[in-house]
Amino acid sequence: MAQEKKDDALKISVLASGSSGNVTYIETPKHKVLVDAGLSGKKIEKLMGSIGRTLKDVDSLFVTHEHTDHIQGVGVLARRYGLDVYANELTWQAMLPKIGKVPTEQRHLFDMGTTKSLDDLDVISYGVSHDAVAPQFYEFHHAGKSFVILTDTGYVSENVRGIISDANAYLFECNHDTEMLRVGSYPWELKQRILGDKGHLSNSDGANAMMDVIGNHTKKIYLGHLSRENNMKPLAHMTVASLMKQNDLGVGHDFNIYDTDPQEATPLIDL
Repeated sequence: MAQEKKDDALKISVLASGSSGNVTYIETPKHKVLVDAGLSGKKIEKLMGSIGRTLKDVDSLFVTHEHTDHIQGVGVLARRYGLDVYANELTWQAMLPKIGKVPTEQRHLFDMGTTKSLDDLDVISYGVSHDAVAPQFYEFHHAGKSFVILTDTGYVSENVRGIISDANAYLFECNHDTEMLRVGSYPWELKQRILGDKGHLSNSDGANAMMDVIGNHTKKIYLGHLSRENNMKPLAHMTVASLMKQNDLGVGHDFNIYDTDPQEATPLIDL
């Protein structure tokens, strides 16, 4: 029975996460899907190989928004592998001029705030606050387990917190250290954009939002979308872990915190 249960697991790997490109892999017995494709097709295939998988087996691709670090490889993968691509209507309109032709039969509308059921995988979409036309992220459900992806948002609303609460695992944004950003070389307008309500979550803002949503079922938290210029893995990890420990949360006991990388996949694990 134990082996049968394991084979039915919801599996995840964060293939790449960062300001230079984002791709996440999710697997159930009946589906192998990607969320975003913000790298070249060649790089994504290499990352898939590093976890013992191939793009030839992927059937679906869910797009969050039209920024290049999330869609660079969407058109290439759709055409090369015949993937079903899901995005809301405004994102499709903004994305198509950037990704080239995608066959009509492979283009699927996924309205914000709705649920798609693909056999053994249920996907919930929800809107976030970011400077894209209609950014939305996703929560995946299979066999009683859930995985939430939330990056590229300036803040986490009460509505979103209610939707994503108590998941088994999260990929959560920790884009920047506020002080590094303030004293860094970015132009003032860009700094203001990142710090604004339609920008990105800082390490401390990410930690505070996480503390509002994690629950007894939460076992794994991946820190994602770190800026190359305005953050460092050890700093993000320390900030989040310290704030959680200050609030008497069981870091390392009740749940674990993991780093992600823009060029190296996290191990493929069962939730």
